[in-house]
Amino acid sequence: MTKLQVDFEHASRSWWEAGGQELWEGISDDGSSVILDDAIAQSWLVEAEKLPGWKDGHEYAPHPIASSSVTDEEAELE
Repeated sequence: MTKLQVDFEHASRSWWEAGGQELWEGISDDGSSVILDDAIAQSWLVEAEKLPGWKDGHEYAPHPIASSSVTDEEAELE
């Protein structure tokens, strides 16, 4: 399982304005994080990376959406 989460330290809005907002709303149920099957999350990230602004953040927050692995147990707690 993969957790995708809005990285609020990513200061640029360009990705969100270039279609990222709609892309995120398509999977997030109006939240700031979502847990997905690994294959779905990877497919979503491939599309997200195609939008302008994906790499506009600082070194500590390079992308508007952060990705991390979670165990099935952690996913159940979310």
